[in-house]
Amino acid sequence: MNAAKALVRNAFARAAGGYDEAAEFQRAAAGQLMEGLPFDLSPARILDSGCGTGHGLPLLNRRWPMAQVVSLDFAFAMVQQLAPGSGQLCGDAESLPLVAQSMDFYWSNLALQWCDADLFMREAGRVMKPGAKLAVSTLGPDTFNELRTAFKGVDTYRHTIDFCDEARLLSAFAGAGLRVHQLQRVPTVLHYPDISMLLDAVRKLGANRVTGVNRRGGLMGKVEWTRFVAQYERLRTTSGLPLSYDTILMYAEK
Repeated sequence: MNAAKALVRNAFARAAGGYDEAAEFQRAAAGQLMEGLPFDLSPARILDSGCGTGHGLPLLNRRWPMAQVVSLDFAFAMVQQLAPGSGQLCGDAESLPLVAQSMDFYWSNLALQWCDADLFMREAGRVMKPGAKLAVSTLGPDTFNELRTAFKGVDTYRHTIDFCDEARLLSAFAGAGLRVHQLQRVPTVLHYPDISMLLDAVRKLGANRVTGVNRRGGLMGKVEWTRFVAQYERLRTTSGLPLSYDTILMYAEK
């Protein structure tokens, strides 16, 4: 595992204990992803890739109570939060510890954005049986627009991870031999009463774990922090401080 991925894994491991308290958006995205599935889908073996603390499991178990669900996450502390007997597996979505053509259905809710899209999709295609279906959600490039806007008045560093656009994602699907039959973008704006709660939500989602070039090497100073807060406060509405999420829902078949 490279250093960048280790940083993300460790961040999620530290957040595991309180992750469910801040997983409102993740649960909503899982519900949206489930709504796009065909009614006649009846898989026997399901992979929940990047399961976190298992926010997708109730949906999967209600829809297919007789199916075997394998719940996989690369942060062991997340896997430990799962209920006993829920098929826990600690592993990397870019190098799945599963045999080829072993899954009838591949499900992944808000995990792809932490991964190399080509490796992620190649592994998904490898473990899917011929004819197997896939449902994946991720975050698109309009995610956290307000955050980037506020930081423009402070510095030129990258403050969020880079999110793949539709063309990049479709290329990864094609390279893995997967046929995309539906792609939907769902814009959502959540509001927070203050900047601390907003940034806590970003941290819990992990999107502040910026690696690579042009990232800040340390904490902001007091002057920069004050300027950033002032910039963001200019975006406040009667509902609070806005934060945009650009959810991309994708459905494919092998």
